[in-house]
Amino acid sequence: MLEHLKLPPSALKLTIDLPANISTEAATRPGNIVGQPRAQSALTFGVAMKAPGYNIFVMGEPGTGRLSMVSHYLTTYAEQQESPLSYAYVENFENPREPVAIELPSGEGHNFAKDVEKLIDDVLATFPAAFESPSYQQKKTAIERRFNQRYNTAIDLVDGKARAMNVALYRDSDTITFLPIRDNKALDEEQFTLLPQEERDAFHQHTEELEEYLGDVLLELPQWRRTLVEELRQLDNDTIKQALEPLFAELNDKYQNVDDVITYLAEVEKNLSNTISDFLMPSRGQEVRESPSKRQILIEQYLPNVLVDCKHDNNGAPVVYEPHPIYQNLFGRIEYLSDQGTLVTNYRRICPGSLHRANGGYLILDAEKVLTYPFVWEGLKRALKSGKIEIESPFSELGINTITLKPEVIPLNVKVILVGARDIYYLLEELDSEFNEMFRVLADFEDHIKRTPDNVAQFAQLMITQAKDSGAKPLTDAALLRLIEHSCRLAEHQSRLSAHVNLCLEIIAEANLLADQTGASRIDKNEIELALSAREQRNGRIAEAILEEMLEGTILIDTDGEAIGKINGLTVMDIGGSSFGAPARITATVHPGSRGIVDIEREVELGQAIHSKGVMILTGYLGHCYAQQFPLAISASITMEQSYGHIDGDSASLAELCCLISALTRVPIRQGFALTGSINQYGEVQAIGGVNEKIEGFFELCAARGLTGQQGVIIPASNKPNLMLKQEVINAVEQGLFSIHTVSNVDETLSLLMAQDAGTINSEGQYPEGSINFKAVARLKEIYEMTADEDKETETG
Repeated sequence: MLEHLKLPPSALKLTIDLPANISTEAATRPGNIVGQPRAQSALTFGVAMKAPGYNIFVMGEPGTGRLSMVSHYLTTYAEQQESPLSYAYVENFENPREPVAIELPSGEGHNFAKDVEKLIDDVLATFPAAFESPSYQQKKTAIERRFNQRYNTAIDLVDGKARAMNVALYRDSDTITFLPIRDNKALDEEQFTLLPQEERDAFHQHTEELEEYLGDVLLELPQWRRTLVEELRQLDNDTIKQALEPLFAELNDKYQNVDDVITYLAEVEKNLSNTISDFLMPSRGQEVRESPSKRQILIEQYLPNVLVDCKHDNNGAPVVYEPHPIYQNLFGRIEYLSDQGTLVTNYRRICPGSLHRANGGYLILDAEKVLTYPFVWEGLKRALKSGKIEIESPFSELGINTITLKPEVIPLNVKVILVGARDIYYLLEELDSEFNEMFRVLADFEDHIKRTPDNVAQFAQLMITQAKDSGAKPLTDAALLRLIEHSCRLAEHQSRLSAHVNLCLEIIAEANLLADQTGASRIDKNEIELALSAREQRNGRIAEAILEEMLEGTILIDTDGEAIGKINGLTVMDIGGSSFGAPARITATVHPGSRGIVDIEREVELGQAIHSKGVMILTGYLGHCYAQQFPLAISASITMEQSYGHIDGDSASLAELCCLISALTRVPIRQGFALTGSINQYGEVQAIGGVNEKIEGFFELCAARGLTGQQGVIIPASNKPNLMLKQEVINAVEQGLFSIHTVSNVDETLSLLMAQDAGTINSEGQYPEGSINFKAVARLKEIYEMTADEDKETETG
């Protein structure tokens, strides 16, 4: 009578043929996101929308390939766009603390830097050589000669007057001294002391007169010297200007259409005069540093610091993924050198951030990291709102002794793509009022992909392409089919593929290693199976330990016989990277009283909210089905035996109800069955999760003890599309050694478990005599009457 509830082997697993349009040479369509039409449509719209605020939030669970698919799509799209402008920082000669940003055509940044570096080398080759030319030396000699002539004429006047006074004028460099003369010979100090006093006094008087006269004739000497210096400086400037003009002429001609460059070259030409005078004059030959040092000085002063420059061979807009978006990595930073205990810097030590590299293109960021690192989220919103990139230290308020820079801001034109989980998106939407203004496009990635022929073809093509790109061996059609089956199992649905594509790609890599070890030329189904088995074995220590305890009797689970108030429930455990099913014994006891159904797990605070809700629904079902003609008065307790941790989920509520009815009616339950499913108050069985792992967990225990053909699993009928069981389970079902039944209500479940008719209520509200439900009503009525009699006796007493 209940045979229709038993599933045939064909229903236990997906049966599929590979689409005919699959080719081992096929490749995924450029920029196409497999099985995500909603997300792809949103991404296409967000990328095409140029208005501000249309940044994109890519929402989905980690491991679904969001990042790789978005990067691939953006790269394909960006190749068709224009390359952005290049930017460089240069010295601000008027205020070095505020470096100037210059804008250049795409790809010209490094070319301009090379041109300036060549200019520096030309300057070093030209100076001080320009000051050694005959023309310069002649002009310099003429200027010095004019000065010397004036000076010598004045000294000659003093010398003539001194000779008339019989005094000799002696010149030693710029020093002038007077000596007495006797017999046409100048006397030294010793001879002078031998002269009579009168002659010595006369000499002193003459000396005073001559010194006064010398002062008069050299009264304009400072003016002569100033004129000399000014004429020499003008000569130097003219020489420098004349030598620099041909060096700058070519650059000015080359960059005549780039306003920022022309302005900067004019400032460099003006400032170079001072630098050449300070460092490259031949008169300071002994003080000038070695040539490499001079070159470094010029580079530190004039060479542009190219922040970002799209190369010509990289056409298109940039697509940048920043894996570590701390503030400095995102907005750029200023590096420092220690100079006598003080940190100093200049425009050459400004380093770009991801925003600079992505400017004019697309920046992909991990939403969780952006929110985790200090100052980043607020800084990103500020930059997007203002449309400017400002390089500053967020820690400047800490008071570190540094010489800081305030670089000129750079215009920002970037599309930011945040990749994050659903809870992060909803959290930002709720708590940040500016979020929706800046991220107006939501690209929602599904966790599952519909198993349409087109999606299956794209999925298979993706597997083939990824295997080829990673250097793995080619995949056979059988291997592709097995990967599709595995993906459906991950999705827990025969009509869906898992969006966690990376998990299948990992299996390909592991299967490729096995193929290498066996010398196979291709990856076949066998290698895929071995890779899956090896992964399960690596992660299966806990599952194996639990199974051993069941076999040893440490954990009490019966797989044959009958028992009252005992039933095998099915649980699933997720520990680390492994997920496995394990049967658990559920027991129930019933006795007269009015305490109701006691959930022991809840009482000891091991039962979580959803589990407790499932138990409380039992009261509603009992009242609806059995207590329409008298009050429900019962005391019962339910527990999941040998559980020592928290329990959550309502998938045990069907088993708990059946166990409770068994204890109530004293009808035994077949222990060869295990079941899972949740119920509502009307007794309808509802779908649960982890159905494959739950079935396989009980099957492994039965197989280890020996399959008898009387063992099986009961699952909700609505879980039938979720079945993707292992081949050994399917083989056992085909041989009649194991069975899987689907039920849609409690009555069907009771009939299977107790091998009796549950009974259907008639128009008078009565169940057939002898049925399970009839026994339940009779027993509840008996308990109620016992309780009522006790209450009367208490009142009488």
